[in-house]
Amino acid sequence: EDLMQHRNQRPLRTLSGGETFVVSLSMALGLSDLAAHRRKLESLFLDEGFGALDDETLYRVISALRRLEANGKTVGIISHVKRLADEIHTQIRVERDPGGVSRIIVVP
Repeated sequence: EDLMQHRNQRPLRTLSGGETFVVSLSMALGLSDLAAHRRKLESLFLDEGFGALDDETLYRVISALRRLEANGKTVGIISHVKRLADEIHTQIRVERDPGGVSRIIVVP
């Protein structure tokens, strides 16, 4: 509801990448809310899509995700967007060493 303002109807194929991501995110949040009425749903994981958002929309998405966290939900985000990473307090990073071996680093 907060993520997209009411707009004129138009065909789905005309949506930009950012608009498609916001629609998908809105649907996922709505479905998780519906599912929570029957079961306890505490976690949500989002994979990429943030790079297609303009600054204003990214801010609105981050605000919506923070509200979920404030309501006791765990939100896992997979992204390469630096601004988003700057907004997330606890991070799990996967870094590759020069030898090609990856390691996991938890940043509290």
